[in-house]
Amino acid sequence: MSNTDRQHDLVVWGATGVAGRLVAEYLTAQYTPDQLSLALGGRSESRLQEVQTALGKRRSAWDDIPIVLGDATEPESLHAIAEDTRVVCTTVGPYTTYGTPLVEACIAAETDYCDLTGEVNWVREMIDRYHDDAVEAGTRIVHSCGFDSIPSDLGTKLVQSFAIDEFGTPCDMAHIYLEDSRGSVSGGTMASAIEVFRAASTDPLAQQTLRNPYSLAPKGERDGVDPGAQSGPKKDLLRSVWTAPSPMAMMNERVVRRSNALLGYPWGREFECTEVLPLGDGLGGLARATAVWAGITVATAGMAFGPTREGLRRFVFPEPGEGPTREQIENGYFTVRVLGRGTATDGPFVVESQISVDWDPGYGATARMLSEAAMCLVRDQTDSPLAGGILTPASGIGDPLADRLRQAGLDVKVDVWDRPPA
Repeated sequence: MSNTDRQHDLVVWGATGVAGRLVAEYLTAQYTPDQLSLALGGRSESRLQEVQTALGKRRSAWDDIPIVLGDATEPESLHAIAEDTRVVCTTVGPYTTYGTPLVEACIAAETDYCDLTGEVNWVREMIDRYHDDAVEAGTRIVHSCGFDSIPSDLGTKLVQSFAIDEFGTPCDMAHIYLEDSRGSVSGGTMASAIEVFRAASTDPLAQQTLRNPYSLAPKGERDGVDPGAQSGPKKDLLRSVWTAPSPMAMMNERVVRRSNALLGYPWGREFECTEVLPLGDGLGGLARATAVWAGITVATAGMAFGPTREGLRRFVFPEPGEGPTREQIENGYFTVRVLGRGTATDGPFVVESQISVDWDPGYGATARMLSEAAMCLVRDQTDSPLAGGILTPASGIGDPLADRLRQAGLDVKVDVWDRPPA
């Protein structure tokens, strides 16, 4: 950054929400005020003071965390905040509704930024409107630094880095598997999902974004050989198990493809990736894959139809601000495995990465992933050749994030797969 003489290293924007509070709790547990100049940001001073007091009681060293106030409907307030910090870490969604003014403010102030959005249509809009401005400003806008999409994106980057180092060539395909997981959703998460489907029902650009597997690639490069997300139950090529489409593939696969493009296609222009749910072999695996696929299909149809979507919002989904209990967060878990297949001079190979942890993926784990992504930006710990732009975790931060996640308690590993390639 051109200006490092700022009052704060990091502002947690949305610190009164479920995810924002968890981020603030994690950062104040991991770091001291001597190590990190932290501020809590949001609209309500009284609610921020409640968080401030609670954090001070948990960690006495943090008994007087600064508070900064702003509102997405008052862009000048966000500009003042961005100008006074090095990095903004935001958990305030739906980003389609609240995110754009903060991105604009950070680019104008040359302030790095990270979030946890899974709103693919909004990310496409940010790319089209602001990527060139962010490049010119040297500002890193890093989207999707939570469960969407660090495990898939960073896991693929780790596989490819290992393959290039070990075999001298990248993998030409990556299969991403969302293994066993248990977690909860908050009202904010569901509100973001509703915004994606609402936009797709009326906006031709949003519809095109959901149809095109390369919709997050740079302008002029939004086509290729990859057919996109799996459409039904399928026998997996590498593991010989039945799989169903992953509900997160819509975002994660596009993020991975954007990473490859932004880094200059080090994995090749023919590279393909797919994200799936592995559900076992034999007739039992096929039955489970079919059932999961049918459930996802019904849920997607319900979200795509306006009256059903509104009914789910009003009577089924939690309200924004509501989230899982502390016990639910601590009892969650996930494993994301990536298998990359390539061919070296002496034959085919398969590399495996795995990111896993025994915390709720969308909250306990996401708080740590987003926090450590922010710390990479604060400390300028990246292996990225990109000084600015609308970036992904793999292209904007890269392998150093894996080291920080290990220190945060996640299991992150990569090696040659111990089974022969198909």
